Amino acid sequence: MRSLAAELLNISRERGTTVATVESCTGGLVAGALTSISGSSSMVLGGLVTYSNEAKTILAGVPPELIAQHGAVSEPVARAMAEGGRDRLGAKLTVSITGIAGPDGGSEAKPVGLVHFACATQGATLHREKRFTVVGRDEIRRVSVLEALDLLREAALAQP
Repeated sequence: MRSLAAELLNISRERGTTVATVESCTGGLVAGALTSISGSSSMVLGGLVTYSNEAKTILAGVPPELIAQHGAVSEPVARAMAEGGRDRLGAKLTVSITGIAGPDGGSEAKPVGLVHFACATQGATLHREKRFTVVGRDEIRRVSVLEALDLLREAALAQP
């Protein structure tokens, strides 16, 4: 995890790209992984932990009707979280994560391990949906952090 975070920060430094996070099920772990690297303050602008639906609305500007229509764990909400975080924090790249880490809270339509990721850039918002089959809340959160860092790295590499 640390090596992926360090690689992302090196790419960001080289390209003059700033980064922010908007996290739900990972509770700030992505921001923690990034800020554990010395010198990260020149690239990492901040992170929002939006665990509740109300926090998604208040902190990241996700419309409550979007959450009501699609549910918090959905592509539209992940996109809105990333775009809202980008706009509020002013980063060139903002990743968002919303998912079901379990062991409770899953359903047939949205099982434990379902996680939506989005990365808002200045020109587009990328999305990934993962259905992790790893066991346990901690493991789902760990692989979600790795996925988010990888998505940020790919977006950073695509920056001019």
